[in-house]
Amino acid sequence: MCSKCYRDHLKATSPLFSSSSSPATASTTDITGKEEATAAASSSTAAAKPNRCVACRKKVGLLGFECRCGGTFCSTHRHADKHACTFDFKKSDREKIAKENPLIVAPKITKF
Repeated sequence: MCSKCYRDHLKATSPLFSSSSSPATASTTDITGKEEATAAASSSTAAAKPNRCVACRKKVGLLGFECRCGGTFCSTHRHADKHACTFDFKKSDREKIAKENPLIVAPKITKF
């Protein structure tokens, strides 16, 4: 007997099989629908990651080099001076130093 004939045979002989199969099918349909939606969301985030150098369009492989300006670059263009980076490194470092080392001023001494 093929699988379809066997299933028809079970439906005809056993009333439990026919009543239990419809809710199970509905629940599996809901689960697969949720899985497909999750898979679609994860594939869009995976596709959003560029796999080519912004400067020369060369494939960068699995990791690439991500710059603070937001681009992904190959080993040749990974440094800021090689790809005309728009990120202001001096300003960023000055803000970082000012945040880590606050200015401490002692109160003035009053003279009598």
